[in-house]
Amino acid sequence: MHETKAMLTGEIIGNRCTAPGHFLMTVRLPPSFATPAPGQFVMIRPTGRGEPLLARPFSVFDFHRIGDHCVLELLYRIAGGGTFLLSEMRPGETLALLGPLGRGFSLPAGVGRAVCVAGGVGVAPLHFLVRSGFLTAKGECPRAVIFYLGARTSDLLVGVERLRDVCDLRICTDDGSLGHRGPVTDLLKGDIGDYEPEQTVVFACGPTPMVRALACLWKENPAPCQVSLEERMACGIGACLGCVVAVGGPGRKTEYRRVCEDGPVFDLREILPTTALGTSGD
Repeated sequence: MHETKAMLTGEIIGNRCTAPGHFLMTVRLPPSFATPAPGQFVMIRPTGRGEPLLARPFSVFDFHRIGDHCVLELLYRIAGGGTFLLSEMRPGETLALLGPLGRGFSLPAGVGRAVCVAGGVGVAPLHFLVRSGFLTAKGECPRAVIFYLGARTSDLLVGVERLRDVCDLRICTDDGSLGHRGPVTDLLKGDIGDYEPEQTVVFACGPTPMVRALACLWKENPAPCQVSLEERMACGIGACLGCVVAVGGPGRKTEYRRVCEDGPVFDLREILPTTALGTSGD
C-alpha cells in the first residue's frame, strides 16, 4: 500500500527559460512538504484553470528549506500543450502539487566512485543527486563523482554552472558545439576501463537511445547501474496502472511494474529491451 499524501498548494516564485524550449520553475511550498530523496518526483497542475485536466510528473531538480518554507525547483521541456501552459505561468500564480512520490536512488555500501550519465532533461534527478549531499551520506568520505552530460547542442545544456562546482563534469553534444562530439555513452565507453566495478555505481536518466545504449554497454560490467524512468502518468500513486513497464522476473518471466510506485528508479538490468524508456511530459 502506498502512503497517503495530501495535495499541497505551491506558489510560483520563478519560471525562467534556461535554454530554447526549456524552463526552470521555482516553487515556494509550506514546511509540511517532506524532504524528497534524489530520484523522487512530484505531480503538478495549475490551480484555477480548466486545463490541463491531469497533473504532470516532474523529477526534483533541487530542493532546500529556508526559514518557514521550502523551495522546490523543477526543470522541464515544452513537449506539448500541458508543458506549454506551465511555461506561461508567472510568479504569484499557484500550483496543486502532490509529492514527493516514488522510489529514489540507493547508495551501495563501500563504493568510492559515482558515475552519472544524463541526456537532455534527464539531468534533473542527477543534478539533485549530486547537489543534495546524498553521495556523502552518513558522514563518509566524499566520493569521486564523474558526470557525463549530453545534449543535442550546447544551447540545450542545462545545469552546467552548478554541476562544475561539485563533480568532474564531462560534456558531450551531438553536433560537437561543446565538449565531446557524440552521445555520452560513446565517451563513457572509452572511460569504462578506468572504473573498477567493485568501486563504482552508475546513476542514469535520459532519452530512449541513451538508456538503451547504456544497457548494451553494461551487459558485461558487474558494477551496479540505476536508471530513472519518467513515463506518462495520470495519478502518480500506482492506482491507474497507466505507467507500467516490463521487467525481467524470476525464471526469466516478464513482470510489469509501475514507474510511479515501484520506481521511477530501477536496476538497469531489470528493464526489458521492449520497454519504452525515456523522459516524458506534454
